[in-house]
Amino acid sequence: MSKKILVFDDDPDILEIISLVLVANGYEIRALSCGDTVFDDIKDFQPDLILMDVMLAGMDGRAICKEIKENHLTNFLPVILISGTHNLSESLHLQAAPNDFVAKPFDLDHLLRVVNKQLAG
Repeated sequence: MSKKILVFDDDPDILEIISLVLVANGYEIRALSCGDTVFDDIKDFQPDLILMDVMLAGMDGRAICKEIKENHLTNFLPVILISGTHNLSESLHLQAAPNDFVAKPFDLDHLLRVVNKQLAG
């Protein structure tokens, strides 16, 4: 059974590229442009990993990540944040931090390595 990844990005081009690459590498994905229903989406899709942009159409992916990490029903899910404007690498050790961070613009091979690393654990 393939691993499931929930992808959030409000840029439709980036969402499409990430989706195509992940599907081509054997992952089942659900791609969404906003995070306002994240907990419903997690319950419905039951992902193995969440890949999310920091800037989401009026929402902050860091705040969503914090909610996921502080909820006992979802805190086990690996979360990878993507950002072109925030360097989150220094905050990865903080409580409720994402499991990893990928800076935009990103190399697709690097993104896949980060995803594979989180799903291997």
